[in-house]
Amino acid sequence: MSMSIGSLHTCQVIALATSVMWTGAAHALDARPNTTQVDWYASLRLQAESVHPDERSAASRYTGLRDAYSRVGVSVQHALSPALTLNGQLELPLDMANLSVQDPYDQGDNGRDNPERLRIARIGLQGGWGAIHWGRQWMPYYNAVSAPVDAFSSYYSGFATYTVFRVRHTVAYTSPSFRGLSASAAYAPAKGNRRSTSRIDDERVQVALSYDLGATRLAAALDDRGDAGYGRNRLYGLSTTHRAGAWQMAAKYERFDTGNHNPGSFSRDGNEAVNLLVTHQRGDNTIKVMLARVEGYGENIVHLGIDHQYNPQLKFFAEFYSEAETAAITTRGDGLSGFRAATSGGHAWVLGLRRDF
Repeated sequence: MSMSIGSLHTCQVIALATSVMWTGAAHALDARPNTTQVDWYASLRLQAESVHPDERSAASRYTGLRDAYSRVGVSVQHALSPALTLNGQLELPLDMANLSVQDPYDQGDNGRDNPERLRIARIGLQGGWGAIHWGRQWMPYYNAVSAPVDAFSSYYSGFATYTVFRVRHTVAYTSPSFRGLSASAAYAPAKGNRRSTSRIDDERVQVALSYDLGATRLAAALDDRGDAGYGRNRLYGLSTTHRAGAWQMAAKYERFDTGNHNPGSFSRDGNEAVNLLVTHQRGDNTIKVMLARVEGYGENIVHLGIDHQYNPQLKFFAEFYSEAETAAITTRGDGLSGFRAATSGGHAWVLGLRRDF
């Protein structure tokens, strides 16, 4: 009897995660040292939330559960020679709140009809010359510009940016670091970009530069998102992070350069995003504060949080998220497919946990 991932129900989703955790441990022990390394992992991330949309006629307030990007996966590394490694990674999203194998945000264009079944599926080579990978993977622009301010534990982390996180069928290269300077670039064909959260039916190109000065890191990147009917459709970004003892500060700036001049549009020419993040770690607790303004997507955003690391595998978190216009706030259990601009933003209170296996 055959069964697709999309047909998995409650017990089957839980059984899948449990099976991977236990069989993965055995496989890792069987891997021969210095030849092949197999690492299985899983992470349960679930939150209870109280969501309050600003425009109640468009969406009602509710209290319920939402997944905060649970996943299960495996990574493999095989040494072809002392200087060359073949590696790959496969990672599935587990939407435990909806009891489905899907990304809790990218659930598809029509509700559950076409959800994103993969978080990561990539294979590549790594050596002294750098690394090259093909498949669905984290993008250079996100890694350089957006990741420094994507620091929260809940579902609402990562919305205050214009770029995508991962794109299918992408070829990406990352250079080795030379005195702290490194570069990365990626190309995704139209068939990959149209399945990204951008839903743009055109090829995508990204390049990024990072400069690590020890306690301070600087980065700049370009995201050529694809035509989308506007001619040029580019996004430029800058970021900086600085560590000082228990404190960490990060800032991000993004600006659209497009042929889109429609008022209120997400990618309108000249739209800007500015983020300021401060975190402070004290013992097992980490306090996080982010203020952002993302024109056309959330506008004025306030994100506050505290993490408590109970032990190395278990973390509890509490957060408050507020947006002036709609970006992350949706109806109960929905993600991208439930985006309703008429909601006009709102706020959410969150309590959650993360359990790593």
